[in-house]
Amino acid sequence: MKRYAWPLLALGLSYCQEKAPAPEPILPVPHERQVAWQELEFYGFVHFNMNTFSDREWGFGDEKPEQFNPTELDARQWARIAKEAGMKQLIITAKHHDGFVLWPSEYTEHSVKNSPWRDGKGDLVKEFVDACREYGLKVGIYYSPWDRNHPDYGKPEYRTYMKNQLTELLTNYGEISEVWFDGANGGDGWYGGANESRKVDKKSYYQWPSVIELVRELQPTAMIFGDGGPDVRWIGNEHGFAYETTWSNLERDSIYAGMPEYSQKWAPGQENGNYWVPGEADVSIRPGWYYHKYEDHMVKSLPDLMEIFYKSIGQNSSLLINFPVDTRGLIHENDEAAILKMAAKVKEDFANNLAPQASISASADRGYGYEAELTTDGDYETYWTLEDGAGAKASLELDFGKETSFNRLLLQEYTTLGQRVKAFSLEKEVNGAWEKIAEGTTVGYKRILRFPDVTAEKIRINFEDGKGIPVISELGVYYAPKLLLAPDVKRDKSGLLTLVSPDEGLDIYYTTDGSAPSNSSQKFSAPIQVDEAITLQTITYDPVSGKASDPKRVDLDYPKAKWETNAENGEKALDENIHSYVTTKNNELIVDLGETLEIQGFSYFPMQARYPSGHITNYAFAVSQDGKSWKEVASGEFSNVVNSPIEQKVRFDSTPAKWIKIKAVKTADGNPATLAELGVLTK
Repeated sequence: MKRYAWPLLALGLSYCQEKAPAPEPILPVPHERQVAWQELEFYGFVHFNMNTFSDREWGFGDEKPEQFNPTELDARQWARIAKEAGMKQLIITAKHHDGFVLWPSEYTEHSVKNSPWRDGKGDLVKEFVDACREYGLKVGIYYSPWDRNHPDYGKPEYRTYMKNQLTELLTNYGEISEVWFDGANGGDGWYGGANESRKVDKKSYYQWPSVIELVRELQPTAMIFGDGGPDVRWIGNEHGFAYETTWSNLERDSIYAGMPEYSQKWAPGQENGNYWVPGEADVSIRPGWYYHKYEDHMVKSLPDLMEIFYKSIGQNSSLLINFPVDTRGLIHENDEAAILKMAAKVKEDFANNLAPQASISASADRGYGYEAELTTDGDYETYWTLEDGAGAKASLELDFGKETSFNRLLLQEYTTLGQRVKAFSLEKEVNGAWEKIAEGTTVGYKRILRFPDVTAEKIRINFEDGKGIPVISELGVYYAPKLLLAPDVKRDKSGLLTLVSPDEGLDIYYTTDGSAPSNSSQKFSAPIQVDEAITLQTITYDPVSGKASDPKRVDLDYPKAKWETNAENGEKALDENIHSYVTTKNNELIVDLGETLEIQGFSYFPMQARYPSGHITNYAFAVSQDGKSWKEVASGEFSNVVNSPIEQKVRFDSTPAKWIKIKAVKTADGNPATLAELGVLTK
């Protein structure tokens, strides 16, 4: 406990006095390993495994170890980039669903020990661990419980196999900070040649209590990640967003890994949850989790990454950003550039905390050792609070002494004593009266509000509702320089293309040949008719500052002006609007293209509704010249489409088609197939 020295003026001496007793905690409260983990905030995923070489998201399990052969693998490059980006931990996919393992496991031949990489003598987990420790990063291990390769998956013998491998990983590589268990469990697989679907009881099959006990025994300080914990939970989506109201409290006993209703019902946490299980928001820096060359130009933009930052770390969650390491064994140059831009922008946004420059007062406080000034001392372990029983309502007032501009408010609760705040607001003083600027609900470990630029001399933070008295550790007020956003791109079915500026006063420039745009490119002034496949690149440009946004690239294929379908509401899958959708009657959609096209693939956009249904997981795609005689040209699996409902693209050898048909062989929930958008690839 901290001690404070105060002068004894009468004696000219000083003495130390203990702080007043801490307020009573509001349960649940974090374990010490969770307290240490929440300080990480921002860390990285490395998805690099057999899928990198099979060009899949989820391998089927029939891949051969000979396929794994990176040519320039350098785990030190991964660690260096993570460190430069401000990350404090890296997690590696030691075993994904296909069952291939990145270390020379004693218990399987489906391993790097039988690959040509390092002549079969390599241990990628060891190289990864050594690189992380060299750069001062904590080490996390991802292990997929599902194994589409192992012949015993679904049987009791597999549980022994899984524990044997976990023992290798948690014994042979030193301290492990986080053990990450995926929630995908059971389904189609190779299973040693059985080539069948195997379902497991997700609640009981793995005997999770014994697995958790093993991890605790071998790595007592490690955080264990799962859909419902036990230590840290999935945030319920794969686009990196927590929620406006995000509790670290969770009704953990009601949850199991892979439960279908988890995202809708449990992911935001519960105010009255009986366990402390904070959220972790995971997202890939590209559309896919594994490397695909066709996504080299689809790395998330700086505005996209900053939106993720504010909606994860800024909404009481940690942020886990994935690098899909490429076939060389390196983080791609585009990914490196993007993450370092993000790091620089975060640093710029929070370069100057204005709060310590203001005088601060509170409507009330607990007294000695818990004064309002402790919220601006930069020390998370000190805090302002009230007397127990004083209620949840209180306020902090800041006087800057002059008109000051800002657009960010940061708050942190001292979560060691529980999460408390349920509602708060920010006001500024205008002519002696208070005017609301912004408001929020939960705070937790960290909450950041964004709002348009505000100028004020005095501001007030009101804590309006909560689970007992507020206990506020840190308070920050910042001015984040404006980030120019690229235009929105809209195209209708006829091929009419519109570019929309996100802000007034900005010019829009574009190219249609894939070249980099500048303020000397074509200036957008009216909608453009596009009757062929193009690669559009576009920017906004501020003529006052001379600054431009990062370019946005969109590959637009052949327009759908002539496309028709007889399916009820089928036009909703052809309207270039991903927020509308069609529900099929017989799990298929047939489209007349209106003319014969040479196509090289197709695209499927899953339903984007808040509560989706009918996502296609297994498909067959066929073409026809007359709508009667069909030729199947592609079939397969849309992996991970429920958790990551991004556009799916499938390529095949060029073939003529006047009619196309997509059939859902299987949907994720067994309901009729839905499509937000169907397209063809002609280049």
